[in-house]
Amino acid sequence: MDMSESRVIKAVFPAILNNHNTLFGGEALAWMDETAFIAATRFCRKPTVTVSSDKIDFKKPIPAGTMAELIARVIYVGNTSMKVEVNIYVEDMNKDHREHAIRGVFTMVAVDQERKPTKVLTDNLFELPTLN
Repeated sequence: MDMSESRVIKAVFPAILNNHNTLFGGEALAWMDETAFIAATRFCRKPTVTVSSDKIDFKKPIPAGTMAELIARVIYVGNTSMKVEVNIYVEDMNKDHREHAIRGVFTMVAVDQERKPTKVLTDNLFELPTLN
């Protein structure tokens, strides 16, 4: 599961702010969903879709002119689903300061070509590729 960790860094620019001059919550949720998708896909190497999100905790506002680092990792694997924890850390662009701002858990499901749920893990998941 450690290999599923995915990191994305975003800059918080004016176009994505709310009336409080902080990151709009819907934008944060979209970023989190995308990063959860990346982590789940890297973990199982299959198409995945979001089926739900657990409670999202907005602990600290993310102000304009900062950077946000999203860190996602698979924390649970079921038969066809995975739970992916996503944390957002806010960083000042001009100082060495970082704080935890948002946490959420997303449930992702692996799907086949017909978009039907399929097993997350297969017997040959950890086989090494052969070199030609």
